Amino acid sequence: MRDIVCLAPDPWQGVPTRTQQLMSRMKGAEVLYFEPPEPRGGKEHKKPGRKMRPGVTVYTLPPIWDVSERQTFRFHRNQRRVADYVLDILNKRSIREPVLWCATPQGVHLLDFLPYRGLVYDCGRYWTGFPPAWESDLAIQADLVFAASEGLKDRLSPCSDNIAVVENGCNFPMFARSDIETPEEAMAAGRPLLGYAGTLWADLDYGPVFTCAAAHPDWWFMLLGRQEDSPGLRRLQAMDHVILADRHPLIEVPDYVGQWDVCMDLRRAGSASDVCPGRVFEYLAAGKPVVRHSFPGQMEDFPTGIAYQSDELHGFVAACERAMQEDSPWLRKRRRDAGEHAAWERRSELVRKIMEANVLL
Repeated sequence: MRDIVCLAPDPWQGVPTRTQQLMSRMKGAEVLYFEPPEPRGGKEHKKPGRKMRPGVTVYTLPPIWDVSERQTFRFHRNQRRVADYVLDILNKRSIREPVLWCATPQGVHLLDFLPYRGLVYDCGRYWTGFPPAWESDLAIQADLVFAASEGLKDRLSPCSDNIAVVENGCNFPMFARSDIETPEEAMAAGRPLLGYAGTLWADLDYGPVFTCAAAHPDWWFMLLGRQEDSPGLRRLQAMDHVILADRHPLIEVPDYVGQWDVCMDLRRAGSASDVCPGRVFEYLAAGKPVVRHSFPGQMEDFPTGIAYQSDELHGFVAACERAMQEDSPWLRKRRRDAGEHAAWERRSELVRKIMEANVLL
């Protein structure tokens, strides 16, 4: 059995992240999943590892100082503290040569301290909050790099000649099921009903919703997800034909998606990411028409009819109008096929085969 040490970018959570989805499906491997450092004063790192899935144990890294790399002494003390914690866990479990899976550029600072027989860098997003050198150094040293989009692959290609594109995915069986129920919020809505599932970030661009509502005052909108206060969100709260459903357990989300006539993919203000979010594949798994608010110049990820997209607001409205006029069982099947192709089971199987080809599993 292979051991995998995963340096994760996010804590283990109820709505699984890309890293959780892939690590949970590493058949024949024992995964030690290290969450980011907890806030100072936290005691979680002193507790035993949490067995979250068969073959997956989660540990929380110890608190560190919030300092920049320019504060050399404290910065290196931080990395040494984190490395010593990981080494202590490895020694207790008698793990000598694990595969090191880094899903965050911060992992580059631990490479000189940790033992490993192979290094994988999984780049699931555009990292704008870290110095570019961190990511480039990590990609240069990695034996294998996974990228969540072609754009990320192009960005990392000067640093590695062994990059494989593995896009995000979805829980296909959950979203493709037909035994859905009608949530109370959906019962209160009129038709047609357009929906969005995902965190309502403070910088989420609600422009498409406002423009659609102005052009079609008879349309209803439902936004489902954890809410962060913002002027745009407060404006939505005052609109009669907008329903804001707070965050629900993942198992309930397909019930909401199943009620929507058109599913929207909104982008965060200023975003220029070509990484296709998991929600799009979830919409497709449900067979629903998808309209995406893309950034200028973004290439289409799917053929027209499977998903529509526009980088300007009135084009977004027109795309929603076209999507709403559809009544094609053939297109619904094509969408479900696209969702099934993006199932996390298939994504993880591709990752496993690539790792085996590189003698990392």
